[in-house]
Amino acid sequence: MTTLHPISAPVGTDDALAWLNDEAVALRELGLHRDPVVRRPEATTVNLASNDYLGLSTHSAVMTGAQAAVEAWGTGSTGSRLVTGTTVAHIDLEDDLADFLGFPAALAFSSGYLANVGAITALAGRGDLIVSDTGTHASLIDGCRLSRARVVVVERGDHAAVRNALRERTEERALVVTDSVYSIDGEPAPIAELYAAARDHRAALLVDEAHALGVRGPGGRGLVAELGLSGAPDLVVTTVLSKSLGAQGGVVLGPPVLRSHLIDRARTFIFDTGLNPAAVGAAHAALGLLRADPSLPQRLRDNAHRLAAAVGAPAPAAAVISKIVGEPQPAVAAAADCREHGVFVGCFRPPSVPAGTSRLRLTVRADLDIATVDHVADIINASLRRVGVR
Repeated sequence: MTTLHPISAPVGTDDALAWLNDEAVALRELGLHRDPVVRRPEATTVNLASNDYLGLSTHSAVMTGAQAAVEAWGTGSTGSRLVTGTTVAHIDLEDDLADFLGFPAALAFSSGYLANVGAITALAGRGDLIVSDTGTHASLIDGCRLSRARVVVVERGDHAAVRNALRERTEERALVVTDSVYSIDGEPAPIAELYAAARDHRAALLVDEAHALGVRGPGGRGLVAELGLSGAPDLVVTTVLSKSLGAQGGVVLGPPVLRSHLIDRARTFIFDTGLNPAAVGAAHAALGLLRADPSLPQRLRDNAHRLAAAVGAPAPAAAVISKIVGEPQPAVAAAADCREHGVFVGCFRPPSVPAGTSRLRLTVRADLDIATVDHVADIINASLRRVGVR
């Protein structure tokens, strides 16, 4: 039997990880250190930091859907999707999502992050071009980097620059990548113009609808559906089950040949354990609720507009409200003060946002009543005053 001995640093040398202490001190001084906020089941805090836009994560029907899936399949999918990780429930969810969003086919991944990375790296590689923008989510950025394609980054929303990059390329294949609704401030991207640019220059367009599903479009079908582009050629859509559907997971939608290609080529699908049954059951139940009550997205948007007006933030185009504070320290202090007074808000600082634009990121839900929205607005305003912001 081999005996394992602990490895110690050679005498007279520094700890190889000692630099982490200096890094931690520097981050704290800049107000950029992050600690996960631990939630407890008995907490009475009003949560304005989650992406549970429709309030379905605690809906009884959604929890029942999760429980039923666990009873049928157990707590885990037991393997990758290509081995034992695909159940009938996975296929039923994919078919229902594709039908709801107006696409021929869908493929579920175990997270939205993995869906984006898997789709991009399966669609572009060495010798190809990807055109992205400065507002894309980290998962899209990482997919671009891992693809090993040549990547051109343009300013957010600059579809003319996208056209120029596509027109001047030497590569045969090209992919344009964007969020449909930007995650930081909830503003929509110029999807119609980007799609036209891609089509005019023999490129495909990948749109991440994570913050649009359940929020924009007819019955919450997203911004792509709102623009009449669902199922359009050369268009790939990704979205998540972890926001408006209150569960976990990611999805890629497009033609059947895309689904087949991802099964063969997307490493984050091939080598990852399949989405767990509870998440599949919960997401499918939430989708049923959204189908049955298409007024949910409008209730969400009404609440968002009411809260934004009350705290002096720009009117939101989706569910996200950005209350810009400025420097990181007062933003952190305001968020902490809000928590102490019963409201959990998001706090975004560099590198998530540009320097000087640290902010409170607020997300209301469709299930909040007007009295609650007004109450949390009063708390947020009072917290901002207490830290000297207003």
